[in-house]
Amino acid sequence: MSAPFHIRIARLPDDKPAILGFIMDLQRFELAIEANRRVDDEVAEEYYASLGESVTKKNGRILVAENEGGRAVGWAVTHEAENEVFVHADERIYGYISELYVAESMRGQGVGRALIAACEDWARERGLKVMMIGALTKNTRAHTIYRDSGFNDYATLLRKYLR
Repeated sequence: MSAPFHIRIARLPDDKPAILGFIMDLQRFELAIEANRRVDDEVAEEYYASLGESVTKKNGRILVAENEGGRAVGWAVTHEAENEVFVHADERIYGYISELYVAESMRGQGVGRALIAACEDWARERGLKVMMIGALTKNTRAHTIYRDSGFNDYATLLRKYLR
């Protein structure tokens, strides 16, 4: 039995409305665990433009998960990133998954893992040896999925509000 979805390269601008919806859905979800998230009318367009710039400048790719009916049910953005000079040269340029979202109705069906695998395939095609992804500390579901996909904790970014 085949999966009730498939992964493809985004078709822009056709996929833009779905992607803008995914951005807003994720912003709303993250707002519940991180109070600094914007949910104003402009944030999706601004972030979409920023991600598009990263994809263009950093040899990236936008992927879409599509259900059997042709509806977008998730997406991922991956691009090259560069580590600091103290990292071995052969690992300095790495693949980074900067965005990953799956519609609530499709969660638990392997869509996120399939998007991660497609991002990893992209990185291998580029000859990259390392892939990284980030998650909010309180997003335990994402941490579980990423670890189950073979990712390990690498660094922790600590924050302090100055008042």
